[in-house]
Amino acid sequence: MEHSIALVTGTTSGLGYAAARTLAGEGWREIIVTGRSLARTQETAAQLAAETKAQVFTPLELDLNSPASVESALAELVKRGRPIDFLLLNAGMVPGKERVITAAGVEASQAPLIGHHQLTVGLLRANLLSPNARIVIAGAEPARGGVPMFRYTDVPAFAAKNYRGDQTAAVEALIRNGPNVKYVPNNAYADAKLTVAWWVAALARRLPSGMAVYAVSPGAATATKVSRQAGLAVKYLFIPIANLIPGMNQTPETAARRYLQASEFGTDVSGQFFASAQGKFSGPIEVQRHPHLHDHASQEAAWQAVVKVSGVDLS
Repeated sequence: MEHSIALVTGTTSGLGYAAARTLAGEGWREIIVTGRSLARTQETAAQLAAETKAQVFTPLELDLNSPASVESALAELVKRGRPIDFLLLNAGMVPGKERVITAAGVEASQAPLIGHHQLTVGLLRANLLSPNARIVIAGAEPARGGVPMFRYTDVPAFAAKNYRGDQTAAVEALIRNGPNVKYVPNNAYADAKLTVAWWVAALARRLPSGMAVYAVSPGAATATKVSRQAGLAVKYLFIPIANLIPGMNQTPETAARRYLQASEFGTDVSGQFFASAQGKFSGPIEVQRHPHLHDHASQEAAWQAVVKVSGVDLS
């Protein structure tokens, strides 16, 4: 993969900011930085340029909660006409105590995936990903299971109980936090990241030869805006514990390097979910082998649910 053009979502703070700064240090020719506000994104680009002494940052307004904003960003990228080599889908949301539903009818922690799907499919349709492009999307440790205070939904069982076995309808219900879904912030987050892992596997089967996609958990990095917006249990119990145990937490820069490490992986592991070893939240990443992550029916159900919610499919 050429170190030519990278696009990073959610760049105005946290892991996205750290990733963009690191990419500049690795010699990328252009780094498109995005955020919900154009003014804030322009400030971010200027700040990154000042810190890195590199005039390689291009601001782009992109609100993943707004289909119109994603379409506008795509139109701008089409106008530029330069293919992207590395697409880092970093933007995410940790849900809070109160349930938040976007204007599009999507639960807040699930919403970034819907916007990222629309963006990725739009770039593929417009032939704006280079032939050997790498796509990395932010995953999270709770998707693998075994993380205290987080529990993902058993989708096949949930579908059998409430949707006559229709897993697509079940995943859509989780995305919308609709009927039969009780809102529990940490569980909603685990479900959102499990949907991401499944979506990646389904996307990998649809990508042209040469391209690859991976879900990557950055691991524990509590010094970010997203962590500060988390629910009370995470903010006042999980994060303090993580800060006390050596090796359980890491800086945003170290966490962001996991994304960049995955950008160099080959097509043989496209569609895989990379996270810490079981029981850890930092350190080396590895392919997650848990059976629920590799269930083909769940992967395709997640893809179809995202297509239905977003109204965008990849022919």
